[in-house]
Amino acid sequence: MQNISTLHTHKFLVCCFVSGRQVMLMKDAAKLKQILSTPRRVVVTVHTNPDADALGSALGFASILKQQGHAVTVISPNEYPDFLKWMKGQEEVIVFEQQQEIARELLARAEVICCLDFSDLERIGHMGDIVRQSSAVKVMIDHHLEPEAFADFEQWSIEAGATAELIFDLAEEMDWVHYIGAAEADCLYAGIMTDTGGFRHPNTTQHIHEVVARLIGRGANTARVAKLVYDTNTESRLRLMGFVLSQRLVVMKEYDVAYIYLTLDDQKKFNVQKGDTEGLVNYALSIANITLAAMFTESKDMVKISFRSVGAFSVNEFARKYFNGGGHANAAGGKSELSLQDTIEQFKSLVIKYKQELEHEINTI
Repeated sequence: MQNISTLHTHKFLVCCFVSGRQVMLMKDAAKLKQILSTPRRVVVTVHTNPDADALGSALGFASILKQQGHAVTVISPNEYPDFLKWMKGQEEVIVFEQQQEIARELLARAEVICCLDFSDLERIGHMGDIVRQSSAVKVMIDHHLEPEAFADFEQWSIEAGATAELIFDLAEEMDWVHYIGAAEADCLYAGIMTDTGGFRHPNTTQHIHEVVARLIGRGANTARVAKLVYDTNTESRLRLMGFVLSQRLVVMKEYDVAYIYLTLDDQKKFNVQKGDTEGLVNYALSIANITLAAMFTESKDMVKISFRSVGAFSVNEFARKYFNGGGHANAAGGKSELSLQDTIEQFKSLVIKYKQELEHEINTI
């Protein structure tokens, strides 16, 4: 086996235009392909609280690599929602929180570590330092803003609607598309479908539709994936949604802002499970004339926050500046170590400060 330590390379990207959008491709893709030309021990990892784009991208990419003879393991920092457990290969995912000894050993032995759907090693919690200190070749595939410079190879573009889109672009660049069968196509389609909000968000481009068309050609069952992701609610989740919308939704009409909050007692009452709060913030944003929406979820040691916006109001900047977070321009997350009530009061005071910008945005969609 070739000594992989001699194959590290500086990340070097080239810009081109595909279907009218700027795409960042690996100019040194040939070097990555060379590294992967012989069987390697590969770890694919995703961000904490993985969503459909993270898990779908990881499982789809892992399968592509496995078919080429690599020993691939997907490691998730923590558990993921039940509505994603239909994806092929998910039963083999190692959950770091639950299987630390195994995960640490796999990371220590890895020759290649692929970081998908995140660009900051803080997003993988305790695994971050392990990955940072690893001598493995590191590959980052992501579409979030302001990436950390930790990877040897990057497939990165904020123009992409989903990491799954970038996985397909890389597969095409590396001549790996023939490894994408129906199961892999379903995983990648799920990532694109969800990260574009069902193809409703501004990140839905001509190119992303072209990728979806290719995935359908490879066997993606779009109706089945949509049913599995969106229409497999538990009774308790539906009752939670009704409660949240009737009792925990606050609309600040004069500021074009709406927010939802969920206490620890609320979560206990409705037996909230991983993924049950997914997408609830979008209901607040769906109200007519709302520019900024937020959801505050109380936990034992912090308040987790989801932000959504329309137009040019950047919740990425808002979350980074005030709530130790970040993400995309119109979809971001944050956290607060204040109490739930104090966090909400801080948010409301900021909304008043941004009143002019928020009122302006509704006319620029």
